[in-house]
Amino acid sequence: MKTPNSALPKQFALDLSQPQKATLNNFLATGNAALLAHLQLLVSGWEMNPADTSLHALNYRWLYWWGTMGSGRTHLLSALNNAATQLHLQHFSLQANEPVSWVGLEEKLPHFLSQERATIITVDDVDQLDERLSAALFRILNLVHGSRNLHVFMAGNSPPAGLQLREDLRTRLAWGLVFQVQPLSDEEKMQALQQAATERGLNLSPEVLPWLLQRFYRDMPNLMALLDALDAYSLEMKRAVTLPLVRELLQIQPHVTNPSTLGNAG
Repeated sequence: MKTPNSALPKQFALDLSQPQKATLNNFLATGNAALLAHLQLLVSGWEMNPADTSLHALNYRWLYWWGTMGSGRTHLLSALNNAATQLHLQHFSLQANEPVSWVGLEEKLPHFLSQERATIITVDDVDQLDERLSAALFRILNLVHGSRNLHVFMAGNSPPAGLQLREDLRTRLAWGLVFQVQPLSDEEKMQALQQAATERGLNLSPEVLPWLLQRFYRDMPNLMALLDALDAYSLEMKRAVTLPLVRELLQIQPHVTNPSTLGNAG
């Protein structure tokens, strides 16, 4: 069976293949208010006064957070990279499956040590680093520690002590602040989606949101993107957002009952 993306009418497929751009403002802070407030303070500092010496403290420049898949840990890293782009700051996004970018960063980092403006480094899926990339991260963290302007933000699926990494790297990860990212419950997801629908002036039938959480993607970026597609589709069709309209948009027949065939992103 087709996934939701491939099943969508052509004019709406793009909405779901390109989820809403990650920002700190569209991160749902339930259970994560302290982490979000800290990141907002940081970005505000970059924007208002990039040379502010109070931002040189290690706890401001060195953060690690962890959580389950779908908790929003990657959203926050992307939001910081997007904020850096908007503020015209140097930033580097490191992934466990893109080793070439690590080599490029290690070559460039010494050049940024003498600059006053912040340089942003994000590292996702720390738990998936192999031996070579673990060694590279260890070297990068040593440079960050000895600097005044390098900022590093890292995310993984476990607290530092629970990661299957070399001991000295696990210790380094905890040198700055460590947060656990709390995932949203299904009820909180529905509340957030209902609020977003209300802000759009979109009237959803009561059965729509529970059905989407059971049968469609469970991560908020895709759910929000689907809400936008439903908004546009209901306006074009001049119909209320009911379950038949949702199935029509997704081209899913009512008898389909297996959510695993619908591309659940967990």
